[in-house]
Amino acid sequence: MQNLYNELIDLLQEDQALIVDDKLNKGLIIDRALRLDPALIRLLLTHEKIRKQFFVDIDGIMVFDKIAFQRFVNTKKFLEDSYTQYKNKIGLSTDNENYLTDSKEVVLVWPHKDCILEGGQTKDDAKRNEIFYNTTLAPDEIDVLTAPKVLTNWKRYDKDGETVPTTISKQDNLIIKGNNLLALHTLKEKYRGQVKLIYIDPPYNTGSDSFGYNDSFNHSTWLTFMKNRLEVAKELLSNEGVIFISLDDKEAHYCKILMDDVFGRENFIADICHKSRASISNDKIISPNHNHILLFAKNERIVFSQKDKFGIKKDLTGFKLKDEVGEYKLVPVDGPGGAVKGNPFYVFEGIEGYWRFSKERMTKMYEEGLVVKTATGLQQKYYKEKAAKSKQTISTWWDENFLTSSATGELKTLMGGDVFKNPKSSNLLKRIVELWTSDDDIILDYHAGSGTTAHAVLELNKVDKGNRRFILCEQMDYAESVTSKRIMNVIRNNNEGNFVYAELLKNNQQYIDTIQAATSKESLQTLWLQVQETAFISYKVLPEKINASIKEFEALSFEEQQQFLIEVLDKNLLYVNKTEMSDIRHKVSDYDKEMTGKFYGM
Repeated sequence: MQNLYNELIDLLQEDQALIVDDKLNKGLIIDRALRLDPALIRLLLTHEKIRKQFFVDIDGIMVFDKIAFQRFVNTKKFLEDSYTQYKNKIGLSTDNENYLTDSKEVVLVWPHKDCILEGGQTKDDAKRNEIFYNTTLAPDEIDVLTAPKVLTNWKRYDKDGETVPTTISKQDNLIIKGNNLLALHTLKEKYRGQVKLIYIDPPYNTGSDSFGYNDSFNHSTWLTFMKNRLEVAKELLSNEGVIFISLDDKEAHYCKILMDDVFGRENFIADICHKSRASISNDKIISPNHNHILLFAKNERIVFSQKDKFGIKKDLTGFKLKDEVGEYKLVPVDGPGGAVKGNPFYVFEGIEGYWRFSKERMTKMYEEGLVVKTATGLQQKYYKEKAAKSKQTISTWWDENFLTSSATGELKTLMGGDVFKNPKSSNLLKRIVELWTSDDDIILDYHAGSGTTAHAVLELNKVDKGNRRFILCEQMDYAESVTSKRIMNVIRNNNEGNFVYAELLKNNQQYIDTIQAATSKESLQTLWLQVQETAFISYKVLPEKINASIKEFEALSFEEQQQFLIEVLDKNLLYVNKTEMSDIRHKVSDYDKEMTGKFYGM
C-alpha cells in the first residue's frame, strides 16, 4: 500500500495547480476530486495501478470512485502535514477559490475553520469535548447531522395557560428547544429568506460563560461555533434583513472580521457601544463599562434603498413611522445638495442625502396630507416622539436603562427570584426591534437565554398594536423553566399574546445527556449495556471496541468511561431526522408525526 501512496504522490506532483508552497495540498486534492475536476480525472487515468484502484469499468466507461479516493487520500500516511485546507501556511480564501496570496481581501484563518462544530451542551456547567466534521472530508456526515428534525413535546401557551396544539402556522410565535445549529437548519426549511431581524447574545467565551468546551484551542473553537451558525442565519434573513450580535471586548473584534467574511465587509453598518454597567473595577487602570453590538445587513444597498408605499426613501436608522413617512424635510431645488435652479423638482434633505420628487408628485402628496406647510416652508409630516428618539441614532447608547443591573432587577421582579445570570435589558432589545421592524416582521434569536428578545417583541406589539413575531432557539435545560416561563408571565401581564413550544426529538442525544449527568461508575456500566442494546453505534467504531468485556470497561476511570461511551455513539443521529420519523426504531408518536408534518407543510 505504501508504494501506491508514493506513486499517487509522484503522479499528482505533475499537476502544478495542486502544489502550494512547493508542497502538494491535501485539502485542494480532495476538493478537486469531489468536484470531479476534469484535469485531475484525466491525470489519474494515465496511471494503470491508480486507474484500477479508483475507477470502475462499466461497459467500457471508467467511473471514478471519488469516495474511495477521498478515504485513501484522507489517511494519515498520505501527506501527513496537510490535513485540512487551512492547516497549511497558505490555504484557500473563503470568498472564492483563490489562494490567500492572490486574494485582495483580508481573511481570518484558524484551525478547523473548514469544519462543523456539533456542540450540544444542555447545562451551563456541562463541559464536553467538541465534535468536528470537515466540510470537505465528511460531507455525508454533515448532511445527516444538519437534516431537518422531528419536533416533539408540543405546547401552546396564551393568557389562559397551556394547551396541546393541533395547528401551527407562520403567524405563531415559536420556541424550539435543542441544539441551536440543528434548530437553525430545521427552521431553514420553512423560514429561509423571511426573517427581518436577528439578534443574538452568544457566549462571550470568557471562560466562565456557557461556552464550556474542553478544548486546547478554545478561541478557534468559538470562531468555528459562531461561523457555522452565522452561515445558516444569513440564509434565514430576508434581503432587507439585519443581524445584531452582542459581545464584549474578548471576541467582538475577531467576530467583526468573521462577519466581514460571512456577510461581506460592504454589509457592515455599525459597531454600537452600549453602557452595560455603572460601576468600575478598582483593580484595573482602564475599566470597560460597555459592550459591543455588531450590526450587519444581508444586503446593505437593499436595506438603504427601500421605499415605502409612498415612494419615500427611509432614513439610515431604519425608522418606520406609524404613517410610514420618513423623517425628511423639503428644501428648495437650488438649496444644499447642488440642485440646479429651474429644475422642476423638490428635494428631501435627510441623513443620507437628497432625494428628488417632481412637482406633480409633491402636489399630490401635499393634497394627501403627507407633507404640510410650516413657517419655514414645506416640511414632511412626522411624529414628535419619533423625532425625539432620532437623537439616539448615533452608535453609542448610554441609556441607564440598558444596564445589566437594571435587567437583572427587571427579571427578578418578573420571575419572583434570581433565575438567570446577566440577562439583557428588555429596553435595549425594544430599542433594537423598534429601529428595524414593523408589523408582521419576524424576529429571530437563536441564543434565547432568558427570553429578553421575545419580552421586547410582546411589549412593543402591545404599544403599537403590531403583529411582529418571534422565533427563539435555546438548547439549555432552562428553555422551559426560565425562557418559556418568562414569556408566559409577560403574556399574563399584558393579557395578550401566545407562543408554541416544541423540542427537537432526541435520539442519541438522550444517551449523551444521561452519560454527562452520571455520578458513578455503576450507573455508567448500566448505561453501557443499554447503549449496546438500543443506541445507534458509530460505524467508525471497531467491532472489538463495541464487544469489549464488562471487566475491561470497569478497568477504565470514571472520566474514561464517559469519554468511551460518548465516543461510540453516532453523532449524526443525536436527534431524529424528519425523513426517518416513520422508522419504528425511533418510536415517534402519531401526534408528533402529524404536528411535524404540519410544521414543515405550513
